[in-house]
Amino acid sequence: MPVAVIAGANGARREAAPAGDRSLRARAAIGALAILLLATALFSLASGASDASAWAVVRGWLFASSSADPLSMRDSMIVYDIRLPRVILGVLVGAALAVSGAVLQGLFRNPLADPGLVGVSAGSSLGAVSVIVLGATVLSPLTAVFGTFALPFAAFVGGLVTTFVLYLISTRQGRTSVATMLLAGIALGALAMALTGILVFLADDRQLRDLTFWQLGSLAGATWQKIAMVSPIIIIALLATPFLARGLNALALGEAAASHLGIPIQRLKYVAIVAVSAAVGSSVAVSGGIGFVGIVVPHLLRLLIGPDNRYLLPASALLGACMLLLADAVSRTIVAPAELPIGIVTAIVGAPFFLWILLRRRGVLDL
Repeated sequence: MPVAVIAGANGARREAAPAGDRSLRARAAIGALAILLLATALFSLASGASDASAWAVVRGWLFASSSADPLSMRDSMIVYDIRLPRVILGVLVGAALAVSGAVLQGLFRNPLADPGLVGVSAGSSLGAVSVIVLGATVLSPLTAVFGTFALPFAAFVGGLVTTFVLYLISTRQGRTSVATMLLAGIALGALAMALTGILVFLADDRQLRDLTFWQLGSLAGATWQKIAMVSPIIIIALLATPFLARGLNALALGEAAASHLGIPIQRLKYVAIVAVSAAVGSSVAVSGGIGFVGIVVPHLLRLLIGPDNRYLLPASALLGACMLLLADAVSRTIVAPAELPIGIVTAIVGAPFFLWILLRRRGVLDL
C-alpha cells in the first residue's frame, strides 16, 4: 500500500498515514456528527405547536429557579412530558435501526441488507397487530396483565420468537449458514406479513386507523414508561456492536480468510443476530415500522468515511439518530396540527436512495 512521506522542519522524513486511510476523516466525522446530534435534538425539542423557542427551553433549564421569564406550566409540560421523551426515543430508535443495518450489511457482505430481511420487523409487527385486533377478545388475559404495555411487549416477543425460529432453521451442527439465514428470514417475514394481513382483514374501522398509523411508524406514543422498558435492551445491544467491528472487518475478506485470522465466525454470527434482533424488535415495539434508516445511513457513511466498522458503527448510531429526529420534526410540522406518520417521511427519502444503490450496483449509473 502506498505510504505518504512528510518532511519535517529539520529535513527529517517521517511516514504519514497510508494513502487511502480515512481514519482521520472518520474521527472528524464522528465528532461532527456528535455536535450535529446535539443541535438536532435541541431543534426537535423546540419544534412544534407550542411557542417555546430553543432559547426558552435552554433558559428554562439553566435558570429554573429564576423568575426571569421562566417557561410556563403548559410549555414545561409540553417540553418535559411530550417532546423530551419523544426526542430520547427518536435517538434510541434511530441509532438502533442504523447500527442494525450496518451490522447486517457487514454480516451478509451486501450493502443492500436491511434489518427487515431477517424477519424481525415483520415478527414484531405481527405481535403488535395481534394485540390491537385481538386485545379485547382472545388476548384479553395479556392486556389485563400488562395493560398499556401489552402492545410493546407483544411486539418484542414476536421479534424474539422470529429470531429463535430463524436460528433453528439456519443452524445445523453448530454452524450457521448466512445464505440459509437470509432466505429463511425472507420466508418468515412473508409468513408474518400474511398473518398480519388476516388480522387487518378482521379489524374494525377504529382498529384499522390505529393499525395504519402504527404500521407506518410514529414516535407520538413516546412516554417515560416506554423508554424505561426498551432503553436497557437497545443500549445493551448498541454497546455490544463495537466488539463485532474487528470480526466484521475480517469477514469482508470471506469466511475462510476470517477464520484463518482467528475470528470465531459462529460466535460472531450469533452475537450479531441477537444484538440486531433485540435492537430492532425493541424499536418496532415502541415506534412501529420505520423503514430505510438501516440501509440509507450506513451506505452514506461508507461513501464518506469508508467501510471500517470501528468507525462505521458509532457513526451510524449518531447519523441514524439525527436522521430520525429530523424526520420526526418534519412529520410533526409539515401538516400541523395533524401529524404525518414518520415512516412516510423516511420512505420518501429512502426509496429513491435504494433505487440509486440498485442502479449503481448494476452499473447503470457511472458514479
